This record gives sequence, structure tokens and C-alpha cells, in this order.
Amino acid sequence: MVHADLKPVLGNQAGRTAVQGATAIAKQLGPGLAASYAPLDCAKASTTVADTTNCKTYSLGQDEARLATLFEVMTSLVAMGQRGDIIDRQQQWLAAREACRGNVTCVAQAYQSRIAELSQALDALVKRGPF
Repeated sequence: MVHADLKPVLGNQAGRTAVQGATAIAKQLGPGLAASYAPLDCAKASTTVADTTNCKTYSLGQDEARLATLFEVMTSLVAMGQRGDIIDRQQQWLAAREACRGNVTCVAQAYQSRIAELSQALDALVKRGPF
């Protein structure tokens, strides 16, 4: 099943099949080739204000899970140089998200922006194929 965030990006059966295949490939490649960015463990989230805000706000927790999934899929499907670029951009995004402090609207906008960015990158990858 294609994640709900990916359906608007894909739009057709071929695209959905490609993402399903890409997701299956990512799972088979395992964590050794994908960069690690796991959703939050709220029991340990006291390290940053943004993490604590995510744990207190259900929709932000859902955004975190979507982002972690997209990040893992993307980093497992691209070449090492591109993976480094995605990881660098993720670090920049984390700093920007943290700058939001406890502002739920700001954090939500940061997530939506990064999710859109990774979704567009995945769409471009799917169009190039082959899967």
C-alpha cells in the first residue's frame, strides 16, 4: 500500500507500483545503505524543545513518522553522493526546526516543507526509474 503522502505525488497505477517497488527495495537493502532517521522516542525526547513539542502534539508526531519514512526510502535509493546531500540538507532542516522552539505552527510548517521537498525528490526518482 502506498503511503497517503505519496498518492498525490504519484497519481497513477504505474507510479504507485514504482514506489511500492522502491519501498520493497529499500527494505531489502536494510539499514546499512539507508541513513538513520528514526521517529522520536518520546520517553527520550527531553533533549530538544522541538522534540518535546512533537511528543505533545499528535499531528507533529505523525509528521515526524512521515518524514522519517521518506528520509529512509530516499537515502536507501540514491547513490552515496546524493545520500550525503540529503543527509546534509536534513541536518540543516533539523537546525531550522529547532529554531521554531515550542511554536507548533512553525514546527508544523517546517515539517510540511521538508516532507514536500522529499516527496518531490522521490517523485523525480520514480520518473527516472527503472524499478
